[in-house]
Amino acid sequence: MNRAASLPPREPDATTADRASSVTGAEPGAIRVMIVDDSLTVRTVFKRMVESDPALVIAGTASSAERAIAQLAETPADVVLLDLEMPGIGGLGALPAILATPGRPQVLVVSSLTVDGAEHTLSALQMGAADTLLKPRPGGFTEDYRAALLGKIRALGSRAVAAFVDSETPAAPEAPVATAAAPSFVRPAPVRRIRCPEVIAIGASTGGIHALGLMLGRLSPDFDVPLVITQHLPANFMPVFARQIEAACGRPAEIAAEGLMLTPGRIVIAPGHGHIVIRRKSSGGLMTRISTEPQPSGCLPSVDPMLASLAEACEGRALGVILSGMGRDGVLGAQALVDAGGTIYAQDADTSAVWGMPGAVSRAGLASLIAAPERIGDAVMAQVSAPAPAPVRTPANVLK
Repeated sequence: MNRAASLPPREPDATTADRASSVTGAEPGAIRVMIVDDSLTVRTVFKRMVESDPALVIAGTASSAERAIAQLAETPADVVLLDLEMPGIGGLGALPAILATPGRPQVLVVSSLTVDGAEHTLSALQMGAADTLLKPRPGGFTEDYRAALLGKIRALGSRAVAAFVDSETPAAPEAPVATAAAPSFVRPAPVRRIRCPEVIAIGASTGGIHALGLMLGRLSPDFDVPLVITQHLPANFMPVFARQIEAACGRPAEIAAEGLMLTPGRIVIAPGHGHIVIRRKSSGGLMTRISTEPQPSGCLPSVDPMLASLAEACEGRALGVILSGMGRDGVLGAQALVDAGGTIYAQDADTSAVWGMPGAVSRAGLASLIAAPERIGDAVMAQVSAPAPAPVRTPANVLK
């Protein structure tokens, strides 16, 4: 939140003893939450909301980024609610240090609905913050808002809960003889050579912007396959997102519109108010259509129609990538694309902020590669750079 140069006195942050007791008194495996905001009112409201969920516990509160870093060094958290616009170094400047604290927390940016707020929030997401939630106007802290906030915190803290469960599970006795390898979600490679894709389609949500930057950073300057991206973001963030992607990748990026043609090396981004649908023109080129038809995932924009339309328009000559995100958006479209002969890559659990979307396609056996974003980028480059397979010589195509 912005503040004038003359600031009112700040109330003291919670003492170390208070923070320790609040965490100690929590249920085993509870998700530890730190609240960082220079507004006492906001901190108080968020604290009450978090404390209403027995699966969550307050690890501490801080009125500045500097205090947050000091507290997190002493009392780790799993999830940090971070205001970016604060006195001092601010949330954006402190983000790398917060991410590096002992708990390696996931950061949920709570931002304002302004152009500057969008710029700063997306910069934070590129730097490694996992998700964002708009800060409501006065009177906007409703029950619906509480449910949205707690849902995001629980999703971001799921990895910490899983780690706790693993630590509490007794180790299995060592097998006296070698056993078969653990089952893999990875889809068996097809016998035929994978066709060079006409389009690369990327779907992402929570934690996906940071992963997207890592993946796109591996594409060489001569990469010329059209890229289509569906990223779950508020509609007013999309123009800023497109500019940041363009600056980071050195490629033209724009928001999809009705009838926009896909061209080599161009990045097209789904608008916040509709889904990208790809259609082939009679002339042979591919263009975007915008659909607002409700999807099973409930997402707008949704990854499913983007992938499903590519299955039809490209007859399988497309590669889909599912990066970090909450929920199952993308699994239906991925199934359609694979059924048509296309390929799906998915981000792995270790590098995902939330292994929801990539986990869904992986568990469904649709992913030919499950890996970190950088490795996915390398695999995309390898696939589009591979020489086309020689035609199979059969009696029908052998010259007499």
